[in-house]
Amino acid sequence: MSLGAVGAALLMLGIQSGTEVAYAPTPAPAPGASVCRDGLCGTEALNGWFEALRATEVGGAEAPVHVLQIGDSHTAGDRITGALRARLQARFGAGGRGVLPPGVPYAAYAPLQVEVAADAWPVSVAPLTGPLGATTARAGLTGAVAVVGPAGRLTLTTEAVAAFDQIGLCADGGSEAGGMTVSTADLDVTADFRSSTSGPQCRTLDLPAPVQTAVLQPTGAMVVHDVWTARRGGGVVVSSLGVVGAALRDLAARDEAVAAAELAAWKPSLIVLAFGVNDGFEEGVDPVAYADLLRGQVARFRGLAPDAALLILGAPDGLKSGGTGGCGADGSRRAPTSLAVVRDVQRRVADEAGVAYWDWQGRMGGDCSAERLATMAEPYMRPDRVHFTSIGADWIGGVLSDDLTGAYERWKTAAGEAD
Repeated sequence: MSLGAVGAALLMLGIQSGTEVAYAPTPAPAPGASVCRDGLCGTEALNGWFEALRATEVGGAEAPVHVLQIGDSHTAGDRITGALRARLQARFGAGGRGVLPPGVPYAAYAPLQVEVAADAWPVSVAPLTGPLGATTARAGLTGAVAVVGPAGRLTLTTEAVAAFDQIGLCADGGSEAGGMTVSTADLDVTADFRSSTSGPQCRTLDLPAPVQTAVLQPTGAMVVHDVWTARRGGGVVVSSLGVVGAALRDLAARDEAVAAAELAAWKPSLIVLAFGVNDGFEEGVDPVAYADLLRGQVARFRGLAPDAALLILGAPDGLKSGGTGGCGADGSRRAPTSLAVVRDVQRRVADEAGVAYWDWQGRMGGDCSAERLATMAEPYMRPDRVHFTSIGADWIGGVLSDDLTGAYERWKTAAGEAD
Protein backbone atom coordinates (compact mmCIF):
# COMPACT_ATOMS: atom_id res chain seq x y z
CA MET A 1 0.00 0.00 0.00
CA SER A 2 1.37 3.46 -0.85
CA LEU A 3 1.92 6.16 1.78
CA GLY A 4 -0.94 8.15 0.26
CA ALA A 5 -3.26 5.18 0.55
CA VAL A 6 -2.20 4.69 4.21
CA GLY A 7 -3.03 8.32 4.98
CA ALA A 8 -6.40 8.01 3.30
CA ALA A 9 -7.17 4.88 5.30
CA LEU A 10 -6.23 6.61 8.56
CA LEU A 11 -8.51 9.53 7.74
CA MET A 12 -11.41 7.12 7.04
CA LEU A 13 -10.85 5.70 10.55
CA GLY A 14 -10.88 9.19 12.10
CA ILE A 15 -7.13 9.13 12.81
CA GLN A 16 -4.92 11.97 11.67
CA SER A 17 -1.17 12.18 11.72
CA GLY A 18 0.27 14.60 14.27
CA THR A 19 1.79 16.75 11.53
CA GLU A 20 -1.43 17.54 9.68
CA VAL A 21 -3.04 19.94 12.22
CA ALA A 22 -0.81 22.12 14.40
CA TYR A 23 -2.03 22.71 17.95
CA ALA A 24 -3.05 26.25 18.70
CA PRO A 25 -4.16 27.25 22.20
CA THR A 26 -7.62 28.77 22.53
CA PRO A 27 -7.28 32.56 22.67
CA ALA A 28 -8.04 33.89 26.12
CA PRO A 29 -11.28 35.85 26.32
CA ALA A 30 -11.01 39.60 26.72
CA PRO A 31 -12.01 40.93 30.15
CA GLY A 32 -15.70 41.81 30.24
CA ALA A 33 -17.23 45.25 30.58
CA SER A 34 -17.51 46.51 34.14
CA VAL A 35 -19.57 48.94 36.17
CA CYS A 36 -16.19 50.20 37.45
CA ARG A 37 -13.34 51.74 35.52
CA ASP A 38 -11.18 48.83 34.35
CA GLY A 39 -12.93 46.62 36.89
CA LEU A 40 -12.08 48.63 40.01
CA CYS A 41 -14.27 51.07 41.93
CA GLY A 42 -12.97 53.24 44.75
CA THR A 43 -9.31 52.97 43.79
CA GLU A 44 -8.45 55.92 46.06
CA ALA A 45 -8.92 53.48 48.96
CA LEU A 46 -5.82 51.64 47.68
CA ASN A 47 -3.49 54.65 47.90
CA GLY A 48 -1.70 53.32 50.97
CA TRP A 49 -1.03 50.03 49.21
CA PHE A 50 0.15 51.88 46.11
CA GLU A 51 2.59 53.83 48.28
CA ALA A 52 3.97 50.57 49.67
CA LEU A 53 4.35 49.17 46.15
CA ARG A 54 6.17 52.29 45.03
CA ALA A 55 8.55 52.04 47.98
CA THR A 56 9.48 48.46 47.12
CA GLU A 57 9.67 49.31 43.42
CA VAL A 58 12.27 52.01 43.90
CA GLY A 59 14.27 49.85 46.31
CA GLY A 60 15.32 50.04 49.91
CA ALA A 61 12.21 48.53 51.49
CA GLU A 62 12.90 46.66 54.74
CA ALA A 63 9.94 44.27 54.48
CA PRO A 64 7.89 42.85 51.61
CA VAL A 65 4.49 44.28 50.71
CA HIS A 66 1.96 41.81 52.10
CA VAL A 67 -1.30 41.12 50.25
CA LEU A 68 -3.64 39.00 52.41
CA GLN A 69 -6.66 37.41 50.74
CA ILE A 70 -9.28 35.70 52.91
CA GLY A 71 -12.16 33.84 51.29
CA ASP A 72 -13.84 30.62 50.24
CA SER A 73 -12.85 27.79 47.88
CA HIS A 74 -11.76 30.21 45.14
CA THR A 75 -9.09 31.39 47.60
CA ALA A 76 -8.40 27.98 49.17
CA GLY A 77 -7.45 26.51 45.79
CA ASP A 78 -4.67 29.15 45.44
CA ARG A 79 -4.95 29.15 41.66
CA ILE A 80 -6.44 32.62 41.28
CA THR A 81 -4.28 34.02 44.07
CA GLY A 82 -1.37 32.09 42.57
CA ALA A 83 -1.75 33.98 39.31
CA LEU A 84 -1.94 37.27 41.20
CA ARG A 85 1.12 36.30 43.25
CA ALA A 86 3.19 35.33 40.21
CA ARG A 87 2.42 38.54 38.34
CA LEU A 88 2.96 40.89 41.25
CA GLN A 89 6.22 39.16 42.17
CA ALA A 90 7.41 39.28 38.57
CA ARG A 91 6.82 43.03 38.60
CA PHE A 92 7.88 43.99 42.15
CA GLY A 93 10.06 41.09 43.31
CA ALA A 94 9.41 37.98 45.40
CA GLY A 95 9.13 38.47 49.14
CA GLY A 96 8.40 34.88 50.19
CA ARG A 97 5.40 32.56 50.17
CA GLY A 98 3.41 34.18 52.98
CA VAL A 99 0.92 32.82 55.49
CA LEU A 100 -0.24 29.20 55.47
CA PRO A 101 -2.70 27.22 57.58
CA PRO A 102 -1.07 25.42 60.55
CA GLY A 103 -0.55 22.18 58.62
CA VAL A 104 -2.50 20.30 55.96
CA PRO A 105 -6.16 21.32 56.34
CA TYR A 106 -7.62 18.84 53.84
CA ALA A 107 -6.50 15.95 51.65
CA ALA A 108 -6.28 17.82 48.33
CA TYR A 109 -4.41 20.80 49.77
CA ALA A 110 -1.87 21.92 47.18
CA PRO A 111 -0.73 25.53 47.60
CA LEU A 112 1.50 26.99 44.92
CA GLN A 113 5.21 27.74 45.48
CA VAL A 114 5.36 25.50 48.56
CA GLU A 115 4.89 21.85 49.51
CA VAL A 116 3.58 21.13 52.99
CA ALA A 117 4.15 17.69 54.54
CA ALA A 118 2.81 16.74 57.97
CA ASP A 119 3.60 13.81 60.24
CA ALA A 120 1.65 13.34 63.49
CA TRP A 121 0.37 16.87 62.95
CA PRO A 122 -3.46 16.85 62.98
CA VAL A 123 -5.34 19.94 61.80
CA SER A 124 -8.96 20.80 62.57
CA VAL A 125 -10.82 23.12 60.21
CA ALA A 126 -13.38 25.35 61.90
CA PRO A 127 -16.92 24.13 61.17
CA LEU A 128 -18.93 26.26 58.79
CA THR A 129 -21.24 28.62 60.60
CA GLY A 130 -24.94 28.00 60.08
CA PRO A 131 -27.29 30.88 59.24
CA LEU A 132 -28.81 30.82 62.74
CA GLY A 133 -25.71 30.86 64.93
CA ALA A 134 -21.97 31.30 65.22
CA THR A 135 -19.41 28.59 65.85
CA THR A 136 -17.33 28.58 69.00
CA ALA A 137 -14.15 27.11 67.49
CA ARG A 138 -11.04 29.11 68.44
CA ALA A 139 -9.78 29.41 64.90
CA GLY A 140 -8.02 32.49 63.62
CA LEU A 141 -7.99 33.88 60.10
CA THR A 142 -6.69 30.65 58.56
CA GLY A 143 -9.90 28.95 59.67
CA ALA A 144 -7.89 26.06 61.10
CA VAL A 145 -6.01 25.03 64.25
CA ALA A 146 -3.44 22.31 64.98
CA VAL A 147 -3.02 20.67 68.38
CA VAL A 148 0.39 18.97 68.29
CA GLY A 149 3.13 17.53 70.50
CA PRO A 150 6.83 16.58 70.36
CA ALA A 151 6.16 13.68 67.97
CA GLY A 152 4.85 16.05 65.32
CA ARG A 153 6.73 17.25 62.26
CA LEU A 154 5.72 19.89 59.73
CA THR A 155 7.99 20.28 56.70
CA LEU A 156 7.83 23.29 54.38
CA THR A 157 9.65 23.06 51.06
CA THR A 158 9.43 26.02 48.71
CA GLU A 159 10.32 26.61 45.11
CA ALA A 160 13.46 28.66 44.53
CA VAL A 161 11.44 31.83 43.90
CA ALA A 162 9.90 31.49 47.37
CA ALA A 163 13.13 30.89 49.32
CA PHE A 164 12.90 32.53 52.74
CA ASP A 165 15.09 33.89 55.51
CA GLN A 166 12.23 34.46 57.96
CA ILE A 167 9.78 31.94 59.36
CA GLY A 168 7.05 32.72 61.83
CA LEU A 169 4.02 31.24 63.53
CA CYS A 170 1.22 32.14 65.90
CA ALA A 171 0.38 29.72 68.69
CA ASP A 172 -1.16 29.76 72.14
CA GLY A 173 1.25 30.86 74.85
CA GLY A 174 1.05 30.33 78.58
CA SER A 175 2.87 28.96 81.59
CA GLU A 176 2.50 25.38 80.32
CA ALA A 177 3.14 26.10 76.63
CA GLY A 178 6.01 24.50 74.80
CA GLY A 179 8.23 25.88 72.10
CA MET A 180 8.69 25.31 68.37
CA THR A 181 12.06 24.23 67.00
CA VAL A 182 12.72 25.19 63.40
CA SER A 183 15.44 23.15 61.68
CA THR A 184 17.15 23.90 58.39
CA ALA A 185 20.16 22.24 56.80
CA ASP A 186 22.52 24.45 58.81
CA LEU A 187 20.90 25.30 62.13
CA ASP A 188 18.20 24.66 64.73
CA VAL A 189 16.45 27.58 66.41
CA THR A 190 13.58 27.49 68.88
CA ALA A 191 10.72 29.93 69.45
CA ASP A 192 9.58 29.82 73.08
CA PHE A 193 5.87 30.27 73.81
CA ARG A 194 6.08 30.04 77.60
CA SER A 195 4.53 33.15 79.05
CA SER A 196 2.97 34.47 82.23
CA THR A 197 -0.12 35.35 80.20
CA SER A 198 -2.25 32.91 78.26
CA GLY A 199 -3.51 33.51 74.75
CA PRO A 200 -2.34 33.69 71.14
CA GLN A 201 1.20 34.92 70.58
CA CYS A 202 3.29 35.20 67.43
CA ARG A 203 7.02 34.73 66.88
CA THR A 204 9.25 35.53 63.92
CA LEU A 205 12.63 33.81 63.53
CA ASP A 206 15.36 35.34 61.37
CA LEU A 207 17.60 32.94 59.46
CA PRO A 208 21.15 33.90 58.41
CA ALA A 209 20.55 33.12 54.74
CA PRO A 210 17.62 32.16 52.47
CA VAL A 211 16.60 28.50 52.55
CA GLN A 212 13.97 26.42 50.79
CA THR A 213 13.25 23.79 53.45
CA ALA A 214 12.45 24.03 57.13
CA VAL A 215 11.14 21.43 59.58
CA LEU A 216 9.01 22.48 62.56
CA GLN A 217 8.91 20.30 65.69
CA PRO A 218 7.20 21.21 68.99
CA THR A 219 9.15 20.82 72.21
CA GLY A 220 5.90 20.25 74.11
CA ALA A 221 2.14 20.49 73.69
CA MET A 222 1.24 23.30 71.29
CA VAL A 223 -1.90 24.88 69.82
CA VAL A 224 -0.79 26.36 66.48
CA HIS A 225 -2.85 28.81 64.44
CA ASP A 226 -0.66 29.49 61.39
CA VAL A 227 2.83 29.49 59.92
CA TRP A 228 4.46 31.84 57.41
CA THR A 229 7.62 32.37 55.42
CA ALA A 230 9.05 35.61 54.07
CA ARG A 231 12.23 37.21 52.85
CA ARG A 232 13.69 40.32 54.43
CA GLY A 233 13.76 43.33 52.18
CA GLY A 234 11.36 44.31 49.42
CA GLY A 235 9.17 42.41 47.03
CA VAL A 236 5.60 41.15 47.41
CA VAL A 237 3.99 38.38 49.44
CA VAL A 238 0.49 37.13 48.56
CA SER A 239 -1.14 34.98 51.25
CA SER A 240 -4.26 32.98 50.39
CA LEU A 241 -6.41 31.87 53.32
CA GLY A 242 -9.56 30.15 52.14
CA VAL A 243 -12.00 27.64 53.59
CA VAL A 244 -14.08 25.50 51.24
CA GLY A 245 -17.76 26.39 51.55
CA ALA A 246 -17.14 29.49 53.68
CA ALA A 247 -19.54 32.41 53.76
CA LEU A 248 -19.02 35.88 55.22
CA ARG A 249 -20.50 34.85 58.57
CA ASP A 250 -17.70 32.26 58.87
CA LEU A 251 -15.20 35.09 58.76
CA ALA A 252 -17.23 36.92 61.42
CA ALA A 253 -16.93 33.83 63.66
CA ARG A 254 -13.12 33.83 63.66
CA ASP A 255 -11.67 34.28 67.14
CA GLU A 256 -11.00 37.96 67.77
CA ALA A 257 -7.92 37.52 69.97
CA VAL A 258 -6.27 35.17 67.48
CA ALA A 259 -7.13 37.43 64.54
CA ALA A 260 -5.73 40.47 66.33
CA ALA A 261 -2.43 38.72 67.11
CA GLU A 262 -2.14 37.43 63.56
CA LEU A 263 -2.75 40.75 61.85
CA ALA A 264 -0.30 42.49 64.17
CA ALA A 265 2.38 39.95 63.20
CA TRP A 266 1.57 39.66 59.50
CA LYS A 267 1.34 43.44 58.85
CA PRO A 268 -0.67 43.28 55.60
CA SER A 269 -0.65 46.33 53.34
CA LEU A 270 -3.75 45.11 51.50
CA ILE A 271 -6.54 42.87 52.83
CA VAL A 272 -8.77 41.29 50.18
CA LEU A 273 -12.16 39.93 51.23
CA ALA A 274 -13.27 37.30 48.70
CA PHE A 275 -16.66 36.00 49.83
CA GLY A 276 -20.10 35.96 48.26
CA VAL A 277 -20.65 32.81 46.21
CA ASN A 278 -21.74 30.60 49.09
CA ASP A 279 -23.75 33.47 50.56
CA GLY A 280 -25.48 33.98 47.21
CA PHE A 281 -26.40 30.31 46.78
CA GLU A 282 -28.52 30.49 49.93
CA GLU A 283 -32.22 31.22 49.54
CA GLY A 284 -33.69 34.51 50.68
CA VAL A 285 -30.65 36.55 51.64
CA ASP A 286 -31.81 39.63 53.56
CA PRO A 287 -29.97 42.58 51.98
CA VAL A 288 -30.24 44.70 55.14
CA ALA A 289 -28.82 41.98 57.39
CA TYR A 290 -26.09 41.13 54.87
CA ALA A 291 -25.10 44.78 54.58
CA ASP A 292 -24.85 45.05 58.37
CA LEU A 293 -22.68 41.92 58.45
CA LEU A 294 -20.35 43.27 55.77
CA ARG A 295 -20.10 46.69 57.39
CA GLY A 296 -19.20 44.96 60.63
CA GLN A 297 -16.34 43.07 59.00
CA VAL A 298 -15.03 46.21 57.28
CA ALA A 299 -15.03 48.01 60.62
CA ARG A 300 -13.41 45.00 62.29
CA PHE A 301 -10.46 44.89 59.90
CA ARG A 302 -10.03 48.64 60.01
CA GLY A 303 -9.76 48.37 63.76
CA LEU A 304 -7.40 45.37 63.78
CA ALA A 305 -5.23 46.48 60.83
CA PRO A 306 -5.58 50.28 60.57
CA ASP A 307 -2.67 50.64 58.15
CA ALA A 308 -4.05 48.14 55.61
CA ALA A 309 -6.08 49.04 52.55
CA LEU A 310 -9.25 47.00 52.01
CA LEU A 311 -10.55 45.50 48.78
CA ILE A 312 -13.83 43.60 48.36
CA LEU A 313 -14.02 41.16 45.47
CA GLY A 314 -17.60 41.17 44.22
CA ALA A 315 -19.16 37.73 43.94
CA PRO A 316 -18.38 36.12 40.56
CA ASP A 317 -20.99 34.65 38.24
CA GLY A 318 -22.24 31.22 39.28
CA LEU A 319 -25.05 29.04 37.99
CA LYS A 320 -27.19 26.17 39.20
CA SER A 321 -29.35 23.75 37.23
CA GLY A 322 -33.11 23.90 37.11
CA GLY A 323 -35.77 26.05 35.52
CA THR A 324 -36.17 27.54 32.07
CA GLY A 325 -35.27 30.75 30.33
CA GLY A 326 -31.79 30.84 31.82
CA CYS A 327 -28.30 30.32 30.45
CA GLY A 328 -27.13 27.64 28.04
CA ALA A 329 -28.60 26.16 24.89
CA ASP A 330 -31.60 24.76 26.75
CA GLY A 331 -31.87 27.64 29.22
CA SER A 332 -31.74 25.27 32.16
CA ARG A 333 -29.03 27.02 34.18
CA ARG A 334 -29.55 30.25 36.04
CA ALA A 335 -27.87 32.33 38.71
CA PRO A 336 -29.43 32.09 42.17
CA THR A 337 -31.54 35.16 42.93
CA SER A 338 -29.56 35.87 46.10
CA LEU A 339 -26.27 36.10 44.21
CA ALA A 340 -27.25 39.42 42.61
CA VAL A 341 -28.44 40.65 46.02
CA VAL A 342 -25.08 39.84 47.60
CA ARG A 343 -23.19 41.48 44.77
CA ASP A 344 -25.29 44.64 44.96
CA VAL A 345 -24.76 44.88 48.73
CA GLN A 346 -21.00 44.39 48.34
CA ARG A 347 -20.69 47.24 45.85
CA ARG A 348 -22.97 49.55 47.83
CA VAL A 349 -21.24 48.94 51.17
CA ALA A 350 -17.81 49.34 49.56
CA ASP A 351 -18.87 52.72 48.19
CA GLU A 352 -20.40 53.84 51.50
CA ALA A 353 -17.40 52.71 53.54
CA GLY A 354 -14.73 54.02 51.19
CA VAL A 355 -13.43 50.55 50.37
CA ALA A 356 -12.16 49.42 46.96
CA TYR A 357 -14.38 47.01 44.99
CA TRP A 358 -13.49 44.70 42.09
CA ASP A 359 -16.29 43.78 39.69
CA TRP A 360 -15.47 40.08 39.35
CA GLN A 361 -18.69 39.16 37.56
CA GLY A 362 -18.33 41.95 35.04
CA ARG A 363 -14.70 41.15 34.28
CA MET A 364 -15.50 37.47 33.66
CA GLY A 365 -18.18 38.48 31.15
CA GLY A 366 -21.36 39.38 33.05
CA ASP A 367 -24.57 37.40 33.13
CA CYS A 368 -24.25 33.78 31.93
CA SER A 369 -20.46 34.12 31.69
CA ALA A 370 -20.03 30.98 33.81
CA GLU A 371 -21.89 29.04 31.11
CA ARG A 372 -19.87 30.55 28.27
CA LEU A 373 -16.57 29.93 30.03
CA ALA A 374 -17.54 26.33 30.87
CA THR A 375 -18.45 25.50 27.27
CA MET A 376 -15.39 26.92 25.54
CA ALA A 377 -13.31 24.50 23.48
CA GLU A 378 -10.79 24.70 26.30
CA PRO A 379 -13.05 25.25 29.33
CA TYR A 380 -12.23 28.08 31.70
CA MET A 381 -14.82 26.91 34.24
CA ARG A 382 -15.63 23.48 35.57
CA PRO A 383 -18.92 21.72 34.80
CA ASP A 384 -20.37 22.98 38.11
CA ARG A 385 -20.37 26.53 36.64
CA VAL A 386 -18.96 27.83 39.93
CA HIS A 387 -15.25 26.94 40.04
CA PHE A 388 -12.58 27.80 37.50
CA THR A 389 -10.34 25.33 35.75
CA SER A 390 -6.59 25.83 36.12
CA ILE A 391 -6.36 27.80 32.89
CA GLY A 392 -9.45 29.79 33.83
CA ALA A 393 -8.08 30.60 37.27
CA ASP A 394 -4.81 31.78 35.75
CA TRP A 395 -6.79 33.96 33.34
CA ILE A 396 -9.09 35.63 35.88
CA GLY A 397 -6.23 36.03 38.37
CA GLY A 398 -4.31 37.74 35.60
CA VAL A 399 -7.25 40.06 34.92
CA LEU A 400 -7.35 41.02 38.60
CA SER A 401 -3.59 41.62 38.59
CA ASP A 402 -3.78 43.73 35.44
CA ASP A 403 -6.64 45.80 36.87
CA LEU A 404 -4.73 46.41 40.11
CA THR A 405 -1.42 47.28 38.43
CA GLY A 406 -3.26 49.44 35.90
CA ALA A 407 -4.78 51.42 38.78
CA TYR A 408 -1.31 51.64 40.33
CA GLU A 409 0.14 53.08 37.13
CA ARG A 410 -2.64 55.68 36.96
CA TRP A 411 -1.92 56.58 40.61
CA LYS A 412 1.78 57.02 39.81
CA THR A 413 0.96 59.25 36.84
CA ALA A 414 -1.40 61.38 38.91
CA ALA A 415 1.29 61.69 41.60
CA GLY A 416 3.90 62.65 39.01
CA GLU A 417 5.91 59.49 39.73
CA ALA A 418 5.70 57.66 36.42
CA ASP A 419 8.86 55.75 35.52
